[in-house]
Amino acid sequence: MKVRPRKIKEKDRIKYLDALYTAITVVHSREEVKKFLRDLLTESERIMIGRRILIAQKLLDGESYNQIIKEMGVGMDTIGRVAHWLDDQSDGYERAVKEMKKDFGKRFKKNESTLKNTLTMFGAVKRKYPWHFLFWNILDQLKDTTN
Repeated sequence: MKVRPRKIKEKDRIKYLDALYTAITVVHSREEVKKFLRDLLTESERIMIGRRILIAQKLLDGESYNQIIKEMGVGMDTIGRVAHWLDDQSDGYERAVKEMKKDFGKRFKKNESTLKNTLTMFGAVKRKYPWHFLFWNILDQLKDTTN
């Protein structure tokens, strides 16, 4: 059943939103968040939220509306709404996009390192005999944490 926010009493609105925000903050890992959102939202709703976040990222990166329309197949109205939220709201979108970029970078480096170790014979030997390569494994981990 669709609810019109204007018709909800202020006290109830605060209670409902507080429940949502609290539920989101108690799930910590990416996997827990994924499970929670799968239970909470339909696939379509998750995709639409993800698209808005990526539109915000592209706008913050300086991409034009036409580029975004061409790449993502979204309408001008959707981009306009996201741009409006970026301009008028608090810095929630911007902060989320910045943190998301950092996380994507870390995951990309981790996946790149894993892929490199998986595909090379040396990587396979390092995994098979980890004690023989303890020094190199420690160096790899230190390198990953400093980046």
